[in-house]
Amino acid sequence: MKRILVFILLALCIYHSKAQSKEQALDFDFEKVTLNGILNLPKNAEPKGIVLLVHGSGRTNAVAQKWHLDVREAIVKAGYATYMWDKMGCGKSGGSFNYHQTVQNSALEVIAAINHLKMQKIPGANIIGLWGISRAGWINPIVINKYKNIQFWISVSGVDDKENFQYLFEENLKINGTPKDSIALLSKELNTSYRMTHAGASYEAVLEATKNLRKNAFLNRFNNGRANTKQQYETYQKQFMKSVFDQQSGLQINVANFESILSNINCPVLAIFGEKDKQVDWKKTKSLYELTLNKNEVLTIKTFSDTNHNLFKCKTGGFYEFQDNNLPYNRPKGYVATITNWLKALE
Repeated sequence: MKRILVFILLALCIYHSKAQSKEQALDFDFEKVTLNGILNLPKNAEPKGIVLLVHGSGRTNAVAQKWHLDVREAIVKAGYATYMWDKMGCGKSGGSFNYHQTVQNSALEVIAAINHLKMQKIPGANIIGLWGISRAGWINPIVINKYKNIQFWISVSGVDDKENFQYLFEENLKINGTPKDSIALLSKELNTSYRMTHAGASYEAVLEATKNLRKNAFLNRFNNGRANTKQQYETYQKQFMKSVFDQQSGLQINVANFESILSNINCPVLAIFGEKDKQVDWKKTKSLYELTLNKNEVLTIKTFSDTNHNLFKCKTGGFYEFQDNNLPYNRPKGYVATITNWLKALE
């Protein structure tokens, strides 16, 4: 059973408003690979600082497809520059894309980008902030703890310390009208597969324990209809067995000591959530932020009703809602303004 990636980011937003910024190509090297990046700079003023945009899971083509352009323009409107790049093996970046890149390694990638901005003396590089969505909710706190000079963090659809696919799976089964007893059975088999895989069970044993799960239409669609081979399972299992595992929940812990890492954050934090997020348990993350970040009185929280994981207006928040219904990618009223106004209030 291969690892199921949980934060496949579909948040491509083409912004048709009058641009506030000018763009400048800027690449940097990480682990001897050149990554393709783009700066957005205020047109007629020196930037107050630079905000790095950190992606969620999955492949990117962010530079060419102008991902998060409305967010970038909102940040520039507040007087800051933005910097964004494509992952390895994506867009015009070199190297090979790695689905299993650890969040710790991704944090080092962000720090390499920061160091390059400073080394090149890019205007605004003396003040660095972070914006990040989904998986970046693990990456950016690590960066803040390691780098020690991040001035602020904007977290969108943030995460707690654990793998979230079980939540995504159950919530989308509910949306699809799956009966409660069937959801319970399928969820139990999914959790059993995690426990067995981490404990070293054979490929054949996991297949035997997940007979109903393997027939599930949503899961098969999520995995593009491809079953894992024995070799793929065993390759993944070697890595998975090295991960920190919570025996009580049966879920992988993606960042050890995450509460402590969050509690160490002293810079201002804006946390934004969609109230129909069916990919991440946003209420659990909100409670975690309130427990940890509020200790240092740095936290501002904003939630948007009828809004999904990628911060677009929705009806159900289902994983395939937009794809199946050809819906427009409309932001909730006030989302981009919240970012601009929060940044301006930091002055």
